[in-house]
Amino acid sequence: MLSFGRRSISRFSVATRYTIGSGFVITALAVTLIALLIPVEKFGTQASASAGPPAAEDDGAGIMSTAYGPLTPADRDFVRKVRLAGLWELPAGRQAQQRGTRATVRTAGEHLVEGHTELDRQVIQVGQALGVDLPNQPSAQQRGWLDQLTRAQGEEYERLFIQLLRRAHGKVFALLAQIRAQTRNSMVRTLATSANATVLDHITVLEDSGLVDFDALNVPDGTPAPSDVRPTK
Repeated sequence: MLSFGRRSISRFSVATRYTIGSGFVITALAVTLIALLIPVEKFGTQASASAGPPAAEDDGAGIMSTAYGPLTPADRDFVRKVRLAGLWELPAGRQAQQRGTRATVRTAGEHLVEGHTELDRQVIQVGQALGVDLPNQPSAQQRGWLDQLTRAQGEEYERLFIQLLRRAHGKVFALLAQIRAQTRNSMVRTLATSANATVLDHITVLEDSGLVDFDALNVPDGTPAPSDVRPTK
């Protein structure tokens, strides 16, 4: 009886230790799983918030059927932005041709005028064919940029011109890639292809001036003031 009692006690002790040990393991696994889920969720939220270009403005017309394929709100927003770009970059380019003291600045102005003259012709045709209402004057922000250029003098003008235009072209580059990859409308796709070539040409000649402050290009609001234009080294 004594021997049997000891064995029972021994077995009970082993079972108790096994149960307690299993409980610790399960609890530890649960805590680990929670710890793993929290950073993954946070990371996913941050990534989705920062990935890709800003969302297109929705005009409320939904997806329209055209002879060239479906026309989405993003497509129409892109067409209007191409038109808006020409409305301020054309006068900016003409001004640089007249006021630039550096040959590279005058060359950049020439490319802006040539590129947006052709692109403007195309976007007007696209707007008429697809029934997209196009703006006829620059936005308030773009008019502000033109005012800054008009007020600037000498070297400040040239640096401001290069920085404003380089930043504007850099911002639209991601939008062009997205539209070109996703649109199902053949006319919008052709316009995006032309605009992509034009923007890349303009970025190249602007950078060839040697006046781009690449650090200042990362300012979040994308609107450089004269104080943002610092001499390059």
